[in-house]
Amino acid sequence: MTRADLRIDIVRLLARLDRLAEVGAIEGGGNARLALSDQDRDGRDLVIGWMRDLGLAVTVDAIGNVFGRRRGRHDSAPLMTGSHIDTVRTGGRYDGNYGVLAGLEVVEVLNQAAIETERPIIIAFFTNEEGARFHPDMMGSLVYVGGLPLDEALAAKGIDGKTVGDELRRIGYAGPEPVGRPDLHRFVELHIEQGPVLDREGVTIGAVDSLQGISWTEFTLKGTPNHAGTTPMRLRHDAGYVAASLTTFVRRLANEFGGNQVGTVGSIKLFPDLINVIPNKAVVAVDLRNTDEAKLKEAEGRVAAFIGETAKAEGCTVEWRRLARFEPVIFDAGMVATIERTAKDLGFSVRRMTSGAGHDAQMMQRVAPTAMIFVPSVGGISHNVREFTKPEDLEAGANVLLQVMLELAG
Repeated sequence: MTRADLRIDIVRLLARLDRLAEVGAIEGGGNARLALSDQDRDGRDLVIGWMRDLGLAVTVDAIGNVFGRRRGRHDSAPLMTGSHIDTVRTGGRYDGNYGVLAGLEVVEVLNQAAIETERPIIIAFFTNEEGARFHPDMMGSLVYVGGLPLDEALAAKGIDGKTVGDELRRIGYAGPEPVGRPDLHRFVELHIEQGPVLDREGVTIGAVDSLQGISWTEFTLKGTPNHAGTTPMRLRHDAGYVAASLTTFVRRLANEFGGNQVGTVGSIKLFPDLINVIPNKAVVAVDLRNTDEAKLKEAEGRVAAFIGETAKAEGCTVEWRRLARFEPVIFDAGMVATIERTAKDLGFSVRRMTSGAGHDAQMMQRVAPTAMIFVPSVGGISHNVREFTKPEDLEAGANVLLQVMLELAG
């Protein structure tokens, strides 16, 4: 059997996906494994067990990132693949998990075929990629590449008031290995698209050549609480009204910009949150994304100007804090070409595309040539218990990953 004849075992890959999905399972077939929760710990334990079963040397760094290393013929800069296993509260079984477990499947195929690569191979999963519990998202990979100081990350408070450092220690994943800029040969991440493009176009493989810039900003609006029935409209200082105005403005702005601009208000908290009391406080989180850095900055400026003017007119004050800010990323052209050529050689339809979601690969491009492989998400649904990718597409993506890794690892 030649290298080109090697294929992954989809039954084995699906079995691991199903088993991991049992950890933190929620109604409807989805998962809730918020970063550094008990469920995340149990998922980590399970995946590390599989790593060790495959003969990988497992290490954990100080931010809780996990690495399973397969020896190469030479102790040169390793090829790394991987993703994350933490989820949002209403996560599916593929987001992040697929890329990690497909990496393990590649290792198992190489072990069975007794193939020794020139370079070491590392299968990784990174801490708090989702950012659903702690900000910023992609935290583990950002610390790994030196983009966020370790002490700042460890001090980050979650939505429950607990810190990353305390929770890492509590679940036993405050690893002994130092973090810092690594010496990597290449990084490749396999992931479901989480959007509708591949599914709608009937294309099997996405060769991801770029990733949108991301801006997360939290605005805190303060007004005056008062009786909802006795306070005339002209005399109100309604923080809830300002928050609602911002929500509709973000949608209008995204439509006005067009192209790749998107805007979302996914979180609004009103205080005192009573039906008959004018809100005296509102906390609003705005998510802006664009592949064009200049346009993303313009959108940020427009939002800031609008909220300032609207709050002033309503007699409210406004404060803001940045939750996350990442510039657009252009992936390595050679890596993208390798993915595209490999998919075609295997007989799969392929297109180049941009990722609208953030991924650990976004951070890894800072320190090593990087690219991503996408497979379709049925209906474009993700961060949802109904998230689904057809087994034949999961198999196709994992086989592309296998052949790309064989080429890059020698």
